[in-house]
Amino acid sequence: MPGWLRLCSIHAFDSSPPYSFQTTTLSSTPKITYLPSTSIDRSVSLVLFKASTCFLFRSGFEMVAQEFTVDLDKPLVFQVGHLGEAYQEWVHQPIVSKEGPRFFKSDFWEFLTKNQWYAIPIIWLPVVCWYTAKSFKMGRSPPQIAIILVMGILIWSLMEYTLHRFLFHIKTKSYWGNTLHYLLHGCHHKHPQDGLRLVFPPTATAILLVPLWKLLNLISARSVASALFAGILLGYVMYDCTHYYLHNGQPRSEVPKNLKKYHLNHHFRIQTKGFGITSSLWDGVFGTLPQTKSVEKERMQ
Repeated sequence: MPGWLRLCSIHAFDSSPPYSFQTTTLSSTPKITYLPSTSIDRSVSLVLFKASTCFLFRSGFEMVAQEFTVDLDKPLVFQVGHLGEAYQEWVHQPIVSKEGPRFFKSDFWEFLTKNQWYAIPIIWLPVVCWYTAKSFKMGRSPPQIAIILVMGILIWSLMEYTLHRFLFHIKTKSYWGNTLHYLLHGCHHKHPQDGLRLVFPPTATAILLVPLWKLLNLISARSVASALFAGILLGYVMYDCTHYYLHNGQPRSEVPKNLKKYHLNHHFRIQTKGFGITSSLWDGVFGTLPQTKSVEKERMQ
């Protein structure tokens, strides 16, 4: 924890010889040395840090961390890291508001965090068509391309589940771990109805597509790689548009109604289950289907 330790003076006494706490200048991590003392005192002193984090020592050498309070009226990204282990509890207590918080003080970086949902199909569907056409020009027949596209969509659905479960819900407690997690997915759980941050930024998507394209070319022929790339990208477009709709749409038919209920259940009820967005397929395969309320009531009885 960066900063300089301003004050630490504690004396405590019990059946053992008395001790006092002394500290040295802090460059990165707080250090406390225990030195013999002849003074017998039960005073309690507050340890203040320049970084606004403090610890309270009580008799018996008990140390209690004072909670860091996030100011929602200020840019959040560089605040959440200070929450430490408390971040996980804080980020999973959603604030339901269509108006999202400010992330950065800089207007430029703030602009990059916001996206209209329709930018996703406008930008990426032409790319899907381009790579599909490339596969056709390289000799693949329409039936073959259709099969490969479906395979690509299925691969994406597995990627969607895997990323959501193992990366987006990774447990963090360090400053930079919390900060990066908040940018990646934590912000969505804290403000699930923020309509301008429900889809993935196109700039970040473009960067990630480069290694994906290279990988597909390594493991398959160019004509197959082109159609497979198009299928995975199409699956992603379907995912992002579906995700936006589940949060902001008002479905009337049974299938989208159930899908919306399934996803909002992940946000507001059981956040450790139900990682699928476009379907519950892989939740069923890997045993992460959330229990229904009726089953929970039966278990409690």
